[in-house]
Amino acid sequence: MGNTLGLAPMGALPRRSPRREEPLPNPGSFDELHRLCKDVFPAQMEGVKLVVNKVLSSHFQVAHTVHMSALGLPGYHLHAAYAGDWQLSPTEVFPTVVGDMDSSGSLNAQVLLLLAERLRAKAVFQTQQAKFLTWQFDGEYRGDDYTATLTLGNPDLIGESVIMVAHFLQSLTHRLVLGGELVYHRRPGEEGAILTLAGKYSAVHWVATLNVGSGGAHASYYHKANEQVQVGVEFEANTRLQDTTFSFGYHLTLPQANMVFRGLVDSNWCVGAVLEKKMPPLPVTLALGAFLNHWRNRFHCGFSVTVG
Repeated sequence: MGNTLGLAPMGALPRRSPRREEPLPNPGSFDELHRLCKDVFPAQMEGVKLVVNKVLSSHFQVAHTVHMSALGLPGYHLHAAYAGDWQLSPTEVFPTVVGDMDSSGSLNAQVLLLLAERLRAKAVFQTQQAKFLTWQFDGEYRGDDYTATLTLGNPDLIGESVIMVAHFLQSLTHRLVLGGELVYHRRPGEEGAILTLAGKYSAVHWVATLNVGSGGAHASYYHKANEQVQVGVEFEANTRLQDTTFSFGYHLTLPQANMVFRGLVDSNWCVGAVLEKKMPPLPVTLALGAFLNHWRNRFHCGFSVTVG
């Protein structure tokens, strides 16, 4: 008797292919763990500032900054940046050279290089007039789901002093990242190390990050309510200074008015806010900020104009 039901033999049944899991993402740099939360808070403003940006070519741009303040002498800064042809992402271009010099001759410079597909290098130099203050060299390797970084700060073979910082981050799941930081410093008569553990959990609309070590703790929480409203909460504790700080910040975007408003309140009785307003079709951005410390009875405000 034939197969009247039209069923295929057991051996001929198609097998389901195993479900392929998506590879884990790269966790990024250790220094960017709290970036989303910090971008919510307003930057300190004091005095009057004029910034003029000028794009000279697709690779080179300069900026002129004039700052006048009641707390110090007027200053001028010349900022120059060069970006190469190798673009890995909208925010990463190699090689990159950035320099900033003020009217006194002090220089801050950074050089970013892509040595290989996964290996990056950075050099940072800082001078105060004719004297070197800081020279730092970084090497970063980005794997498929981990990042390892080694930093040497102010290495001095003659004086036998150095600061070495090692970072490591590992993506355990698509949402959870764990890692750590080891800071080692050595100079004549003194030597020590500080270990810090870090964790980051990223959900759809919020990100929670925690750093805990012998030097203290740093926790942050970022929440994106919608396209217009973002909030952030930070907690920092320093065991050496015996000091703790709690801060709350918010970010409000009004696209129809071309305005961005940032504000903060912290446990030191400080309140502050910065309002930014773009003036299309002109390439001009106006910013007005005010900060008040009730505990120390200090108030300062600032106004800036950015062209370009």
